Amino acid sequence: MLKIGITGGIGVGKTVVARMFKLLGIPVYDSDSRAKWVMHHDDSLKADLIAAYGSQAFNEQGELDRAYIASIVFNNPEKLQRHNSLVHPHVRNDFEKWVKQHTGKPYVIKEAALMYESEAWKQIDKMIAVYAPMDVRIKRLLLRDKHRTEADIRTIISKQLSEEEKMARADYIVTNDDQRMIIPQVLSLHKQFLELASAN
Repeated sequence: MLKIGITGGIGVGKTVVARMFKLLGIPVYDSDSRAKWVMHHDDSLKADLIAAYGSQAFNEQGELDRAYIASIVFNNPEKLQRHNSLVHPHVRNDFEKWVKQHTGKPYVIKEAALMYESEAWKQIDKMIAVYAPMDVRIKRLLLRDKHRTEADIRTIISKQLSEEEKMARADYIVTNDDQRMIIPQVLSLHKQFLELASAN
């Protein structure tokens, strides 16, 4: 089965693009929400997280304390890398299982912000990068994430792979700059992916 990746930095509109593919009947794997699910339901990963962060990693209801973990890893590159090395392999395995549940579809989509950093790109046949200019991204994020300042947003962006590298490594680029319509771009890609899938 053809596996298509969607990536891009915070605020570019990856989820909007992924949602359009979903409306076309294409299954979409949301890596962020699946990572949360895996951290709650994979017993071996839960044990690893407790070993790494102590019993405080999960609250009394058995839910992951994301704020506590974020406070430890966010400003510590070594601890963040360690955290990702615990979680990402489990998410990759989860994706492989998920793909097997959708074998009747011509192709599937995997949406991930950290597609290259997590090496999830190795599971993908073709990659879409979603692009938006920096000023547009910041304006969107200030509207969406009321708890963040522009400085916070720029810090997050600075920790992600550069847009230039994402664009250079992509097979396709969707421009989401509030000027170009996204729907025609997605419909064109959908047509190409159906042709690719039928040729395989």
